[in-house]
Amino acid sequence: MTKTMEQVMDQALGLPVQARAFIAEKLLESLDSGDNFEISPKWKKEIRKRCQEIDKGLVELVPAERVFEEAFRRIG
Repeated sequence: MTKTMEQVMDQALGLPVQARAFIAEKLLESLDSGDNFEISPKWKKEIRKRCQEIDKGLVELVPAERVFEEAFRRIG
């Protein structure tokens, strides 16, 4: 990852959850998959719901490092 990418990532991660979700959605929409990729309305609704659950403290966020450690431990 370049220095610029790291700086952008650090700044983005410092934003509120809803802002990060908006940026994530726009980045996903910008990917050129060649298949006219678009996030379905159902997924957009799910993303919004999950962001609201996070904002309200209804779910526990798990660091990616811990998720991957557990996944790799399980698959051996």
